[in-house]
Amino acid sequence: MENDLDKEIEETMSQPGVVGVICTDSQGLCLGADGTASPHSAGIITAITQQASQLSSDQSSMPVICLESDKGNVLIKSHNDVNVAIHKMPVF
Repeated sequence: MENDLDKEIEETMSQPGVVGVICTDSQGLCLGADGTASPHSAGIITAITQQASQLSSDQSSMPVICLESDKGNVLIKSHNDVNVAIHKMPVF
């Protein structure tokens, strides 16, 4: 699984505008990180997804969380007990 995850992170990093990717498990453990994504943020990413999951009574669809700033966006999504955060910068 680790090699598959590394390949997915590498593929995601190759997309236009992507400058960082981090994957965490449901306990807040960093499964992999690259670019601007810090392994130290793994617990925060997991906590954000857990809080966002409580916004809806429909547990079958997890929301995509988008944190926006002048310096870019962070998109966070949980799927099958893996949380993924992608840091994107504007592409001009």
